[in-house]
Amino acid sequence: MSHRFLPICLLFAIASPLGALAQQGDATAGATIFKKCAICHIAETDQNKVGPSLNGLFGRTAGTHPNFAYSPAMQQAGKGGLVWDEATLRDYLHDPKAKVKGTKMTFVGLKDDTEITNLIAYLKQYSKQ
Repeated sequence: MSHRFLPICLLFAIASPLGALAQQGDATAGATIFKKCAICHIAETDQNKVGPSLNGLFGRTAGTHPNFAYSPAMQQAGKGGLVWDEATLRDYLHDPKAKVKGTKMTFVGLKDDTEITNLIAYLKQYSKQ
């Protein structure tokens, strides 16, 4: 390996783990943020409230949690291939009505990326993935 590439390789070796840690989030802080969601959702069990349970959310096709009456828009999003992972949930949490036009969820979204990262860390505790 050429010596001129060594600094770049070292930079990636150092930055990659730090970037991964930054994306992990703080589940405890996420629990506080989830209080905004808990009015309509639950994460600890499969029981639905006004909104569907978020238990086991990651890897789930949108609009498919059992015994919940989803909007036609959310059902169509799922049929169109929307599966909940970090990226899709992050987009949805930023602006639910932009991600799924016609969703019946009235929440306006979270604008703070750190809050979203922490909320995702919290929800991951209740997911099989």
